[in-house]
Amino acid sequence: MSDTTPRKIGPVLATFAVANNMIGSGFFLLPATLARSGGVTALSWLLATLLAVLLGATFARLVRDYPKLDCPDDYVRPALGRDMGFLAATLYWISSWIGNNAIAVAAFGYLALLLPVEDGAATRVIGQIALIWLMFALNLFGPRAIARFQSLCVVLGLLPVAAILIWGWGSFDTTLYRAAWNVSGSSDAHVVVSSLAPIFWAFVGLETGAMVAGVVRDPARNVPIATLGGIVIAGAVYLTSSVLMMGIVPAAELADSGAPFALVAGRMFGDWAIPVIAAAAAIKATGTLGGWMLVTGESGARAAQRGFLPPVFGRLLANGAAGWGLFIVTVSMTLLAVFTLSPTVAGQFETIINMVVVLVVMAYVAASLSLAWGTPARPASGGDRAIGIGALLACGLLVYSTPVKTLVGGIVVALLALAVYRTFARSRRTGAG
Repeated sequence: MSDTTPRKIGPVLATFAVANNMIGSGFFLLPATLARSGGVTALSWLLATLLAVLLGATFARLVRDYPKLDCPDDYVRPALGRDMGFLAATLYWISSWIGNNAIAVAAFGYLALLLPVEDGAATRVIGQIALIWLMFALNLFGPRAIARFQSLCVVLGLLPVAAILIWGWGSFDTTLYRAAWNVSGSSDAHVVVSSLAPIFWAFVGLETGAMVAGVVRDPARNVPIATLGGIVIAGAVYLTSSVLMMGIVPAAELADSGAPFALVAGRMFGDWAIPVIAAAAAIKATGTLGGWMLVTGESGARAAQRGFLPPVFGRLLANGAAGWGLFIVTVSMTLLAVFTLSPTVAGQFETIINMVVVLVVMAYVAASLSLAWGTPARPASGGDRAIGIGALLACGLLVYSTPVKTLVGGIVVALLALAVYRTFARSRRTGAG
């Protein structure tokens, strides 16, 4: 009889899986967003990487006590109760499908360079919606189809871009970079802190190592390695690309670009390189969109199985796809694409990622409190409390850097979600009685 037990992955593969989940749309579009502030945002990258390490350490420690966790509720409820478990799981789910819109914005920003269309608001929103529904259709073929598609996109998408990161330093102009150090009109300290929220979008996904602990060999040892290693790799790649690009193209041009990597490639190699890099970036971002839609469907199904979402989100097709739940999410993403439309690609991208960071930080707060407080069955050690408090301070700094309107909107979403959940939970108990 053959052994059908799936082989588990080791620390190296797990590390690159975590890093790949973070190196997505932010890699291709954040340079344009940050160019509006200037090269001083390199300091923001260093600080954001430190905050991400603190939060990653929180999830790495939680895996020790909950090695089979696959939903925020698994580690939040034992320490903070069912309501907080609901909020952590639901806000993480909401942030995932809102974030998918940002990925679609980045993907079509590059794809538009290859199509015989004019770059305008109507063209962008139609293109983003088309990509969203295309990835929904692909997800209906099941997780295996998405995994194969995403693997192909990683190979085809990152190789040409890697060429820029390797050979781009020959075109780097230190005078140009110094001239664009701070073009915001604000102090360096203000720019560094206020840039944290959009930059942290790049680190959303740091928790994925903990979420797939069940498929990692010796998770108590290897998940911390994968989580922290993946964060450091992603931070180094983002910092390098951001600094490089601001030393090749003037900040004003970079800020106005919907495809900054293609713009830089054109300056380095000539016009022939623009469509090559645009195609590579569009392919990688589209693969990321398909993969994160799979995550959205899976997290929605798990939340429904725990009673946090309507049962329709938990209905799976024969091939394992969360078809009906993803259909509802795709409709919601379509509406969001229309409501967040901005005059520039970078502006729309920043609006969406700020929304995502607010929601996901709320889920990270729950994780930090869970680690710091512990449970009677799993008391928190001194090290747990130190890491948990450090992670809470990191969350506080991210919240402080978030625009007030976005922060208020996130709080309203959380309160509305909790009110609806408590109302329906009480109705179900009354009906059962």
